[in-house]
Amino acid sequence: MTGQKRKLLFSLFVFLMLGGCGYYFPNVYTGPEVLVYMPNWKNRTDKLGIDNNMYQSLSAWFQKSDKIHLTKDREGADLVLAGEIISIDLPGIGWDTNEQTTDVKVELRLRYVLKNLKTGDMLWEVHNDVWTENYNTLTNRADTEDEAVEEILDDVSEKIYLGTLTKIRKMNRELSLDKAKTQ
Repeated sequence: MTGQKRKLLFSLFVFLMLGGCGYYFPNVYTGPEVLVYMPNWKNRTDKLGIDNNMYQSLSAWFQKSDKIHLTKDREGADLVLAGEIISIDLPGIGWDTNEQTTDVKVELRLRYVLKNLKTGDMLWEVHNDVWTENYNTLTNRADTEDEAVEEILDDVSEKIYLGTLTKIRKMNRELSLDKAKTQ
């Protein structure tokens, strides 16, 4: 066997081994299309607009999938993703020599559910999800609290998006198993 053929066979072997290793991208969903009804989140805080910011952040994450679509119309939807922003606290965590707050921790508490509208099954329920982000009050910028909140919303939206994909995949596997058993 020539050296060139060996290299070709070795390359083919490596390609097949890497291609069949079972790795997948967790933020990519390739299953059947799913329509998710997502009403506006309830805002139990005094921070105006945080519910809209949460909806926009979640929408941005769900746009990463060509197969999962959000809707404001419950009719015809497969799942419902609903939630509420329970509270937002701003405890001081750092002080200067004049006892002025220098560092603040934004603490956001959320509750959310993912429910199968076709079967009524609760796929995912989180009662008290707590997220924190710190910011410094000594900067000359007035929007550091808002930036901290936006960072939290993006992080929790990513978690909810990836968690929803996981629950949808599990739901699809269970449906496939049920269909196989009945055949």
